[in-house]
Amino acid sequence: MNAGGDGGSGRAGGSGGGAGPGDAAGPGSAAGPGGGAEPGGGARLSIRQAAFIGVGAMVGAGIFALLGAAGEVAGSAVWLSFLIAGVIAMLQGYSFAKLGARYPSAGGLLEYVAKGFGLGHATGITAWLTYIANAIVTAMVAVSFGNYASAMVADGDTAWSKVFAALIIVVMTAVNIVGSRLVARAQTVIVYVVLGILSVFAVVLLVNMTPSLLAFSGYPSVRQIVSSVALTFFAFLGFGIITFTAKDLPDPRRQLPRAMFLALGIATVIYMAIALGVFGTLSVDKVISSGGTALAVAAEPHLGRAGYWMMSVTALFATAGATNAGLYPAAGLSERLVDTGMFPPVMARKVKGVTSGLLVEAAACLVLAVCFKLDAIASIGSAVALLIFVLITAAHFRVRSETGANTWVLALAIATAGVVLVTFVLTTLIHEAASMWTLLAILVLSAGLEFGWRRPSAEQ
Repeated sequence: MNAGGDGGSGRAGGSGGGAGPGDAAGPGSAAGPGGGAEPGGGARLSIRQAAFIGVGAMVGAGIFALLGAAGEVAGSAVWLSFLIAGVIAMLQGYSFAKLGARYPSAGGLLEYVAKGFGLGHATGITAWLTYIANAIVTAMVAVSFGNYASAMVADGDTAWSKVFAALIIVVMTAVNIVGSRLVARAQTVIVYVVLGILSVFAVVLLVNMTPSLLAFSGYPSVRQIVSSVALTFFAFLGFGIITFTAKDLPDPRRQLPRAMFLALGIATVIYMAIALGVFGTLSVDKVISSGGTALAVAAEPHLGRAGYWMMSVTALFATAGATNAGLYPAAGLSERLVDTGMFPPVMARKVKGVTSGLLVEAAACLVLAVCFKLDAIASIGSAVALLIFVLITAAHFRVRSETGANTWVLALAIATAGVVLVTFVLTTLIHEAASMWTLLAILVLSAGLEFGWRRPSAEQ
């Protein structure tokens, strides 16, 4: 069956001549994210549900976790950083939407790389990078959940932060084991709660803000603002997860692009409004010192202690949703890549009915959440994700005649993401020795896994 290829033309693979990662199961198959059939079979998600999986991943990963870190680099210009990051995400989203409409599959982002570069080492390394980057992003939001939970019940005790972070990873892994229906239902409830409260919060802050705190005269240099975009772009990474919902959409060619742009539009508006409100009511130093609880601190002067608790609870919902969405692709992605020989068979092995790829991803998230600092995880995740997006759009160039994508828009997508990545590395990461070495280790590990696995399989 080739429903995961070009959607019915009979094409068996991409430009490389082989089957793509998504060819094993198509949009209408009964396989859920974990590969197992779910009751009722067929497609299970609407445009809103697919978009909310992305919104849930983005909102939890960004606005609650990164305001303080972004403020250290961009000062009160964080709202501008979010705007630029949103534009870059839209450009990447255009590329992904065109690819998703042409090649709807369970393989998501990796299907697109395979269509452009074939099933060679470039696609294999990108597959491992994606798997690792997703673990980093998910761990990062789990840490944010842990920070808020600890601040609420344990006076911010670091040990309890790690316990709560580990707990939410375990709980959301269980949700994903049940299947995509529960993932979608959980995300719908979470996103409605989060967006509703954040909208009220943003309005309250915007009405009470002090414009002088946002004066252009207090902004840092353009280079610093561009460098901060790598951090704020991290807040948009969840949109890539939407591509993995193609197998659960009735009409992915039409619905996937709509879901992607809907999610990006919602996230961009929310981020900008809250960044303007927070930095318009608190000094930059106060936001930075508040760290991951900046939104709760900003709520307290206007909504009282109840506002602090309301935003803290909202943060728990948002970061729980992001953890849930972050784990969503692991099982299905692992199974599809095993089907094409890109991942070793152990990644698709069932452990009491659960795909081991999901368990490995959850274990990696646990290690990262317990052993890494929040800002270090964000820095590394941003750099890896930007690199992956550049590779995907570069692959798109090779099949743009099939997708109908505009050449100049693709070029702009690559250029903007590339500039941010290079600027971030040269101005920020280069001064963080641990982060630089970790980034290099991730690249080496991905290449090592690819060449180490592929060579033996090629000789069989």
